[in-house]
Amino acid sequence: MYYTRGLNQTQICERLDIHQSTVSRLLKKAEQEGIVRITVSLPSGSHTEVEDALETAYGLQDAIVVDCLEDEDQIARDLGAAAAFYLETTLKPNDVIGISSWSASLLSMVDCLHPNPRSKTEQVVQILGGVGNPNASFHATTLTRRLATLIGATATLLPAPGVVGTAEAKRILLRDPFVSHAIELFDSITLALVGIGSLEPSKALASSGNVFSPKELRTLASRGAVGDICLRFFDESGKPVVTDLDERVISIGLNQLTRARRVVGVAGGKRKTSAIRAAIVGKLLNVLITDLGTAQRLLNDRPEQGKSDAGQKTVPISGKKIRRVS
Repeated sequence: MYYTRGLNQTQICERLDIHQSTVSRLLKKAEQEGIVRITVSLPSGSHTEVEDALETAYGLQDAIVVDCLEDEDQIARDLGAAAAFYLETTLKPNDVIGISSWSASLLSMVDCLHPNPRSKTEQVVQILGGVGNPNASFHATTLTRRLATLIGATATLLPAPGVVGTAEAKRILLRDPFVSHAIELFDSITLALVGIGSLEPSKALASSGNVFSPKELRTLASRGAVGDICLRFFDESGKPVVTDLDERVISIGLNQLTRARRVVGVAGGKRKTSAIRAAIVGKLLNVLITDLGTAQRLLNDRPEQGKSDAGQKTVPISGKKIRRVS
């Protein structure tokens, strides 16, 4: 009656004139004795075993792995769709969202997001300067404002470049009331959405003009830098690489970023694998949304402390929540 005919327990009680506790007990016994067996058929494109393995190896709160072609533009679109689904299903009332600029994946996320003006999210705060090349600056403004509109929140822009020419120019900009207001909100962020960059800037970032010169990038490399979040660079262990260049960046700092309850990194592709590995080894983020190829590379070269069994590539999926994008 319950499994085949689709009747609920109350209807069964009425049909058989027995107590509901009896129905519940018999249904449980049917499972225990193997009369009824429940199986879960995962949709095509789900990789829960890989996700579990990433979470175990790197101590992540959550990992979402998506099938993608090994093409940067396609990866950005697919990861953006996965990030939109993640945001829609995990957004909490009164969240204060921080979002990075110049990320193709995050722009794709906003494009895929369904409107939810009743989400009760308070603010969307831009955490990396969005002023740059006039042809590209629309990207950062659109990203922040559209996300805020879609979830019924207030948008707070950071009206400054991500990289300025001198430390003195930065000090002057920080005195601007609109810039200082955005920066004051950094400590209130509960959910940060960030891209992860390699030393070689992405097309979106390069077109914005918010980049360091080749000579400056070589200096960062010589100091051990492998990647950045919001133009704050870190080494292969995820430790900040502090140079004079930091004095020209207007964005959230790495230590400040990690104080958010959830830091979601949306990134993938061969070019960024080393940077992604460093970011999760250094606990700069606790949620990773990436592509299958990158996930496999991360697992093939994972940190020793994350390996409970050298020959084990995955962990059991028992008890895993199912909310994936195929």
